[in-house]
Amino acid sequence: MSSPESDREPRTEPLIIALPKGRILTEVMPIMRAAGIIPEPDFDNPQSRKLTFDTNDPRLRIIRVRSFDVATFVAFGAADLGVAGNDVLLEFDYPEIYAPLDLDIGHCHLSVAEPESLSRDDDPSRWSHVRVATKYPNLTRKHFARRGVQAECIKLNGAMELAPGLGLCRRIVDLVSSGATLRANGLVEVEKIIDISARLIINRTAFKTRNEEITRILQRISIRNDLK
Repeated sequence: MSSPESDREPRTEPLIIALPKGRILTEVMPIMRAAGIIPEPDFDNPQSRKLTFDTNDPRLRIIRVRSFDVATFVAFGAADLGVAGNDVLLEFDYPEIYAPLDLDIGHCHLSVAEPESLSRDDDPSRWSHVRVATKYPNLTRKHFARRGVQAECIKLNGAMELAPGLGLCRRIVDLVSSGATLRANGLVEVEKIIDISARLIINRTAFKTRNEEITRILQRISIRNDLK
């Protein structure tokens, strides 16, 4: 079976950078604009259904996709660069991705949470088996395996906080920013797994075949990120 890299045809068209929808997009666009990467007006039009956008640089296009999909687009060569949280990078662990720059945005953390009533007498250090609902089954299993705990993961893509109250499982593993959503659903953090921030990522094959172009973009973003 061939790898994503070996299936990829060399491209001469504009480089493509994949940006995530949502909160990280709001934080990353000032960095992009400061680096001189300005998308076409439709990018800022909330009524637009476009997903591909030209920029002021004819050698660079932007695509806007779900945050969890950025790494896949870059790993398989559909995009040359992207911005993704290290939660996504650790979950998929694509060898085709090079992540040279922490953009210092999108800060949050991945935690284990459970109902407040359960946490009063619960001791995570005594767990030998846990059943959790999570969007991150691979990352979660690896975390608990390092502790010698067997993790049974129920894959959900959202509304994790509903799982304990509806009897699906007693615990969840999810991203936490302010903790307000957990509190609103009667949950508390009992163990932090990892701190999260967003990274600039590059397809390794693209970095080899179009190194000069990508290096220029990387330098522009790196300099502007240091100045923000």
